Amino acid sequence: MDLINRLERIPVNKFHYQLLFVTGLGWMFDAMDTGIIAFVLPTLAKIWGLSTPQMGYIGSIGLVGMAIGAVLAGELADRFGRKKMFMATLLLYSVATGLCSIAWSFESLLVFRFLVGFGLGGQLPVAVTLVTEFAPAHLRGRFIVLLESFWGLGWLAAALISYLVIPRFGWHVAFILGALPALYVFYIFHMVPESVRYLINKGDFVAADKIVRRIEKQAGIISPDSLLDAESACLEQTLLPKVKISFRELLQPAFLKRTLMLWCLWFGIVYSYYGIFTWLPSLMVSNGFTEIKSFEYVLIMTIAQLPGYLAAAYFVERIGRKATLVSFLGSCAVCAYFFGQGGTAGVILIWGSLMSFFNLGAWGVVYSYTPELYPTRIRAIGSGWAAAIGRVGGVLAPTVVGIMLARQSGFEDIFLMFTLVMLGVAGIVALFGPETKGLKLDEISKG
Repeated sequence: MDLINRLERIPVNKFHYQLLFVTGLGWMFDAMDTGIIAFVLPTLAKIWGLSTPQMGYIGSIGLVGMAIGAVLAGELADRFGRKKMFMATLLLYSVATGLCSIAWSFESLLVFRFLVGFGLGGQLPVAVTLVTEFAPAHLRGRFIVLLESFWGLGWLAAALISYLVIPRFGWHVAFILGALPALYVFYIFHMVPESVRYLINKGDFVAADKIVRRIEKQAGIISPDSLLDAESACLEQTLLPKVKISFRELLQPAFLKRTLMLWCLWFGIVYSYYGIFTWLPSLMVSNGFTEIKSFEYVLIMTIAQLPGYLAAAYFVERIGRKATLVSFLGSCAVCAYFFGQGGTAGVILIWGSLMSFFNLGAWGVVYSYTPELYPTRIRAIGSGWAAAIGRVGGVLAPTVVGIMLARQSGFEDIFLMFTLVMLGVAGIVALFGPETKGLKLDEISKG
C-alpha cells in the first residue's frame, strides 16, 4: 500500500531515535526490575532462612508469569494495539515490584513476583514489535539490538542499586525504587505513536496517514497534498478481508519451520540466561566470595554486556542475523565452559565478563530476528509465543540450578550444562534459520 511505501522511504531521523530511546527506557526499567531480585535473593536467603530450592522457586515463578504475560499481551497487542499494551504492562510490573517491598513471607513474595513477571513478559514482545514496525529495513536489525542494549543498562542500574542501597538501607528500599517506572507511563502516552502497520491492518487509514505525515515532516519530506478523508477510509475498510488472529497460523506449513526454530532458540537462550544470571550473585557467594565482593564482580560482568550489544549491533547488519547469532551463541558456550572451570578470582572475572558479552549480544539478535519472521497480523502473537516458550526454559533453569546446588554439584557441572545447551541452540539456528538482513518485512513474511 502507498502508506507502507511512504513509511519505508522515510530516512532515519529524529523520530526513529526518539522512539528507540523512549521504548528503550521502558526496556531498561524492565531489566532493572528483573535484576533486582537476583541481588536481593542472597540477602533474603539469610533473613528468611530460605533453602536453595526455595530460592530457585522465587526465580522461576517470575518466569511463569512472563510466559503467560508474553502470550496474552502478544495476542492483545495484535487485537487492540502495541502502544496500549506497552503502557499497561509497564504499569503492572512497576506496581508489582513496589508490592514486593511489603512481602511478609516466602509465599507472598511468590505472588508478587508472578505479577512482576506477567508484566515484564508482556512488555518485551510488544515493545520489540512496535520498534520493528517503524525501523527502516536496512537498519532494522541494528535498531532492535540497540533497543535490547537498554537491558544491559537496566541490569547495571539493578547492580548499582543493590551494591549501594541494600547494604545501607535494606532490601525493601531496592524494591521501592523498582516501582518508580510506573510514572513513566504518562510520558509514553504522549510520546509513542501507535504502529502504522497495525493501524493499516485494522483499516484505520486516517490515523495511519496522520502518523506517517508527522514522521515525514520531521524528516523534511513533503507529504502528498490530499489527506485521507473519513469517507474513503471507511470505504477501503469495508473492502478489506476480516483478519482472524489465530495461534494455529503459527503452525501452518508456511511458518512451521520458523516457529519451531524460534521456539528452540528462545528456550535455549532463556534457559541459559536466567539459569546463569539469576543465580550468579548466589553462586559467587557459595564459591567463597563475600556478598559485597560478589556484587562487585557481577557489576563488572554486567558492564561487559554493553560492548556485547554494540558488537552485535554492528555485525547484525554486516554479516547478518544468522551468522551473528550462531557465532555469539557458540562463543558464549565456550566462555561458560571455562567460567565453570573457575579457580582464581581473575579467571572467573575474565571468563564471566566474556560470557556476559556474548550472551547479551546474542539476546539482542534474538529480539531483532523474531518479529521479522512473521507478517503484521500475527507478528506480536508470534513473538509472544516464542518468548513464552522461552520462559518455560527460564522457569526450569533456576530450579534446576537450585536442585544441583542442593545435591552439591559444583561450578563445573552447572556450567557444562549451560555450555551444551547453547551449543545445541547454535546448531539449530545454523541448520534451520533463514537470513533476513536487508529485507523488507513484507518480503520476509512471504518466505
